[in-house]
Amino acid sequence: MRIIKYETPVPVTGSYDVVVCGGGPAGFIAAISAARSGARTALVEQYGFLGGMATAGLVAPLSVFTYNGEKVIGGIPWEFCERLQAMGGGLIENPLGNVAFEPELYKLCCQRMVLEAGVELYMHSYLCGCECQGGRIEAIFIDNKNGTEALEAKVFIDCTGDADLAHFASVPMQSGEGRPLQPMSSYFVLSGVDTSTPRLQQAMHHNRQGVNCQCEEIRSELLAHREEWGIPEFGGPWFCTTLQPGVVTVNMTRTAADATSAADLTRAECELREQVFKMEGVLKAHFPEFSNSYVSAVAVHAGIRETRRILGEHTITGEEYVSAFRYPDSISRGAHPIDIHVANGPAQNVTFLKTPAYVPYRALYAPGFPNLLVAGRCLSADKTAFASLRVQASCMGTGQAAGAAAAMAAAQDLPVDGIDLPALIDRLRDFGAIIPRFSQPPTP
Repeated sequence: MRIIKYETPVPVTGSYDVVVCGGGPAGFIAAISAARSGARTALVEQYGFLGGMATAGLVAPLSVFTYNGEKVIGGIPWEFCERLQAMGGGLIENPLGNVAFEPELYKLCCQRMVLEAGVELYMHSYLCGCECQGGRIEAIFIDNKNGTEALEAKVFIDCTGDADLAHFASVPMQSGEGRPLQPMSSYFVLSGVDTSTPRLQQAMHHNRQGVNCQCEEIRSELLAHREEWGIPEFGGPWFCTTLQPGVVTVNMTRTAADATSAADLTRAECELREQVFKMEGVLKAHFPEFSNSYVSAVAVHAGIRETRRILGEHTITGEEYVSAFRYPDSISRGAHPIDIHVANGPAQNVTFLKTPAYVPYRALYAPGFPNLLVAGRCLSADKTAFASLRVQASCMGTGQAAGAAAAMAAAQDLPVDGIDLPALIDRLRDFGAIIPRFSQPPTP
């Protein structure tokens, strides 16, 4: 490969206490949490709207907020859900507290809460690198219509989903244990659907604990006629209401890909878009609910289940997660089933939890990187634990914790591993986070 050297002066256009990279479910919650904790906060987002996989990827519903009849994720994330529902853009479905949503109102609710908190937004800005000194991040570089700009901060939070900032800073990542990666899927929206039938009514409302909410009747038909109907790789299907009559989101496309490779991501996006219209045609031709349906939207960005995860101070193991081990530094929880989609084929391995699990603060940072936290899909977990924690409610919970911790570290000029943990937990409880009092022996 021929290398061309390219150098240009980069202006520092902002200096903050906390800069959050990525405006998805983890990121916008982290930014609100940091700002409400008194930090001067900026949020960098590649699109012109917030919400990440919920809005760019159309991934629905938000799950899981409630389990065994008790709230699991509270505080700012739950405030967002209640505000979204009050706007007419969300439907909180009990007993799981899964939240179906209308994507455009989701974007608006995110935007309002972030701006109300005093966060400065850098939209249409793509993270492209960072300046580091001995593991400490001095500034990040972003590309936008102005060219390349730099933002300084005391503490940075990586909520990119793919651990992009951590990668640029040379943070060690989880080993190849995570391969093969779970497949990518492009959600799409079908309009003109007859949503009044019993099987669609059941399938598009995700409110049954201990049940995989895929539409089993349609799945059986698709598997039985896969060769005859020329059906490509698929999963589910899962349908979800958008709160609009005759409109559902559909999750059934899939392809194996590494979303940290531009070439592979490009190939996957093209393949998945072809699958969308192939699947729409199959549903329209063979299932009466979809006889008058049409594709009214395809996700702006393919849904990514798995890419990079940092090798943190502590890696959450599947054994710890399934046993609901309560760490002394627990700062959030998770209740979604351990949900592993196979890279090739329609199979899915699902394990439902008996008790909601815990997330330790130590999974949000790596040794030797004193001013970097991560939240959402970037956190330190093995493949099993990650298969539950990758979902949006869990991402919001870790975002809330990272934002509060970053603000504390910035205010006290401390490394992220040096803050007062009881004080952090108290702050999170003040927000409304559900963190029971510690009552187990400490971790090894």
